[in-house]
Amino acid sequence: MIKKILIGVEDSKYAESAAKFGFNLAESLNAHVGLVNIIEPVAISMPANGANEILGTPLYGLNAAEDDNIINVQTQVSENIIQYITQKYAGKLQVSHYNEYGSTGEGILSCSREFKADLIVIGTHNRSGFDRLFSSNITEYIVKHSVIPVLVVPTKD
Repeated sequence: MIKKILIGVEDSKYAESAAKFGFNLAESLNAHVGLVNIIEPVAISMPANGANEILGTPLYGLNAAEDDNIINVQTQVSENIIQYITQKYAGKLQVSHYNEYGSTGEGILSCSREFKADLIVIGTHNRSGFDRLFSSNITEYIVKHSVIPVLVVPTKD
């Protein structure tokens, strides 16, 4: 019996397509929806010689105020994504929100445990060849490591 559906969202047409499908499924099952957006930390490293390896310019470390500002901006973007999806698709469904920091795949799995989800819904795109080889495959990670069913909603490019 599916009573709780966790939907992973981000700012992409693939995630929005999955959200639409997940909310339609939740409505037909009268299920509670959990929306999760994972915020991956921004990694800034300084090369040994102090130059940006891409631009060739000095790259200075961030101070605490700049770190806080980046975190605040990331959090606001995450909240905006969840608010947009909720307003567009939730209707009268009960929705819980999760904004997590960390690895996207593990973050979604962690939220599925916290939410006690019966199903995870995530989007993906149909990639092949080099595009697939060089993309981080979060969907594959979730499918391999989840202990509950995962519904992958494909979207054609």
